[in-house]
Formats: sequence, structure tokens, C-alpha cells
Amino acid sequence: MMAGVLFGGFLAAFGVPVALGLLRLFGLYTTVRERTCHVYLLFGKVEAVLDEPGLHSLFPRLGWKALVVNWLGSRQVVDLRLDQQYLRSQAVNSEEGAPMGIGVWYEMAISDPVKFLFENSDPRGSLAANVSNAAVRCLSNMKLSEMMESRHAMSHAVRSEVSPTSSRWGFTLGSVYIRKVHFRDEGMIRQIEEKVVNRLRQVTSAIRQHGANQVSFIASTAERQAAVEFAKASALRPRIVGEALQGIAQDPEVMEALFQVLEAQKLVEGNARLTLLPEGTASQGVLPQLLAAQSIPQKG
Repeated sequence: MMAGVLFGGFLAAFGVPVALGLLRLFGLYTTVRERTCHVYLLFGKVEAVLDEPGLHSLFPRLGWKALVVNWLGSRQVVDLRLDQQYLRSQAVNSEEGAPMGIGVWYEMAISDPVKFLFENSDPRGSLAANVSNAAVRCLSNMKLSEMMESRHAMSHAVRSEVSPTSSRWGFTLGSVYIRKVHFRDEGMIRQIEEKVVNRLRQVTSAIRQHGANQVSFIASTAERQAAVEFAKASALRPRIVGEALQGIAQDPEVMEALFQVLEAQKLVEGNARLTLLPEGTASQGVLPQLLAAQSIPQKG
């Protein structure tokens, strides 16, 4: 019993993989993964192309050649997934003669595996060179303003130039996008930086001056309005006081008392020295009373 279990385990661990390997070797089946393609070659000739994912048998396509294609021929596995590449700082010149650098990003995918394998020994490098040449050829001598702004039109021009050539090599060119446009001359970059800094200083100074002018205008307007209101108040004061005095003058006793109070208040506020004399001294003479008042020591 134990020996049967060990034998079954040995077959499961070693026998099944070996048997499946022999079946694949003789072409009874093969597995094609998602977004891949198998190209079978025999005696320098393409015999079969399998680009559908799943399990496939070579006999319906190759017949008896399926038994020897893995022995005497070869199998090429081609990756069909979408790929991306970025070309940095492609040298172009603007219409004004400014040396510019352009970064080109593009997508690509293999559409014809046979052409990809046999039409060109280095299709990826050739495609990159073609994109670079197309960028230089299509984007040179453009106006600097258009080169800095119209990237969509530039991308469309490069893609239209490269697509026919890439299809001959088994590639399908996807999106092409101009990602970066920059200056390559260090001296020009410094000059532009200086101009930008000076312009920012001018704008900052203009903003500050405009703010100061606005503050001055608001302050002067407020002062003018306040002066007008104070002038109105000063003009109204005599009228109000006159109307009050007119009302007081209608009663002689009240008017007399008011003027006496005002006179006394003025005397008190004036810090004058007063000499008070008792009543009835007019008949006796004022001089003795003044002499008597001078002999009294003043309190500090």
C-alpha cells in the first residue's frame, strides 16, 4: 500500500511534467499567453503564426511538420503588448534661429509579428530614429511662439510622418505627444531668466505704486468728506446757539441768570485774583477795605 502511494506521488511529481513536455515537444499542444504570438520556423520558412491566446495543436496547421518543428526548426515568441518610449531633447531650430530641444513620447505595438522579425534587424531602434528624424524635419523652422504653444498640432504632424514607415516594419504607432520644449543654449536661458526677473520687478513695482495711489485716493477722499461734514457742523453751530439764546431771551430773569453764570464761569476759568468786599462798604469807601485785604496773608 505504501509503495503504491509513493509510486503515485513520483508519477505526479515527475511523470506528469515529463509527459506534458514530450507532448509539447512533438507539437501535440502549445500554450499561447495573452498578448503574445508564437511564430514557428522550419528550414528558414514561416510555417505557422499563433496569435490567439489559449491551447493550440500544431497538427491542424502543420500536419506531419508538427512532429519535427520543435526539433529541426525554432519558435519565436513575440510580445504584442503596448509599449512606450520617450526621446529626450531632440535638437531643432526655430524660425528665429533659437536652438530648441523637444521631448517626444510615443506608444507602439507590434501589429505584424512576421514583418517585425524579418523586415528589419532592429525595428525598435529604427522606429526611434524615424520618430527623431520626423520630429526634426517637421518641427524645424517653426515660429518660437507656435513651438511653445501648439503642441497638439506638432504631435499630429510627427505621427502622420512616422505611421506609414512604422507599418512596413510590423509596428502600429499609437499616440505621439510632444511633452517638453526647452532652450538648449545656456546663455539664452540666462538672458530669458534676467528678462523675466526684470519684468517681475517692474510688475511688482507697478502693483505697489497702484496700491499706494489707491490708498492715497481713499485717504484724500475720506479727509475731504470729513472736512465737508465738519464744515457743515461748524455752520450749524451758530444757528443752533442763536435759536437757543433766542428762546432764553424771552424770559428776562432766566437770561440775566444765564449771563451771570457765564460771567462767573469765565472769571473762574481765567485764574484771576478776586477780592471780595462785604456789602455796605460803598458808603465807607473802598480804599480802607482794599488795604485791609492786602494785610491778610494769601494762602498758597
